[in-house]
This record gives sequence, C-alpha cells and structure tokens, in this order.
Amino acid sequence: MSTAVQVLVLYYSRGGSTQQLADAIANGIEKAGAEAMMRTVASDDEAASARDLIVANEDLQQCDALVLGSPTRFGHMASGLQRFWETTSRDWLKGVLVDKPAAVFTSSSSMHGGQESTLLSMMVPLLHHGMMVLGIPYTEPELQQTESGGSPYGASHVEHAAGPRLSRHELTLAEQLGYRVARAAQRYSKENAS
Repeated sequence: MSTAVQVLVLYYSRGGSTQQLADAIANGIEKAGAEAMMRTVASDDEAASARDLIVANEDLQQCDALVLGSPTRFGHMASGLQRFWETTSRDWLKGVLVDKPAAVFTSSSSMHGGQESTLLSMMVPLLHHGMMVLGIPYTEPELQQTESGGSPYGASHVEHAAGPRLSRHELTLAEQLGYRVARAAQRYSKENAS
C-alpha cells in the first residue's frame, strides 16, 4: 500500500482537451512526489473513456486532495460531473472532504467560452464540502505571459487559440497547479500526522 499523498483528478472530457489538462496536472502531482488518482464520469450519450476508471464515492474518502475538471457547458461543468456531486450528500454529512486541498480546471473552444464562470461554478460543491480551494498565483510567470488559457481561478485551455494541443503556457500552468495542490496536501497530511 502506498504511503504517498493521493490526489484525485476527477474530470470529464469529450474532445480530449480537458483530458490533456488532466494529464498535465497529474504530471505536476507526480513531480511533487504524490500519486495522481485519475477518474472520470460516464456520460449519457457516450461511453466513458476506457483509459481511466469511473469515479466512486469511495475515491472521495481515499483521496488527500482533489482537482476537478470539465469542459465549459454554457459557463457550467458538464452534466455528468454535476450528477456525481449530487450523489455526495452522505460524504458531505460525514465531512469526508473537509480541509482537503482542491483546485479546478476547464477547456473551451473559444476565448470567451465561459471559462471563468465554469471554474467558479465548479468551486461551489468543493466549498460546500469544506475543501480549501487553491488557484494559480500571479507569481507564476506563465499566467502573465499566456495568450490562450490560464487563470488565477485554475488551469484552462482555449482550443480555438492553440488548436487541440495545449500551448506551452497552458501546459506549464496545469503542471504547476497539480504540483501546488499535491504540496499543500503533503503539508496538511504531515501536520495531521504529528
């Protein structure tokens, strides 16, 4: 059994851009010496990616931190992710996620596709669960250099600006977000162990 901090990367991706962000975040998590637990949700109109496991409520209990990602859907997260959060009342009542670090990420097909409102709305269930939500500080130079995705609210990708592949700045910011969440979880885990 691993003693490394486990960070749940829970996302939905239809076209692959959000999955690329999830992979970059996982890379940052692993650079911090933590373990990335990659999970997704099933969609009504298609089978979920066979690459990652479907999330279960037990994953919330097992994780030390959580990073939530979705493509923009008119300024909100994808419905499959919303449905999952609607099944977490028991976990909420037990305080399963209280004080665990969290962050969010998104992708859209256009520059003004609702990224910031999606990031902010994804924070709502995390805050209701008592999580400590982290963003990307302006001390990260790529946040001031990006001409596509990236926000103080979380990592993001704009497909129209850079095509389906992440730009150099988007990739770096996603990795830095994963690293930051993992390091926060490690510090919190260490404090609680003593």
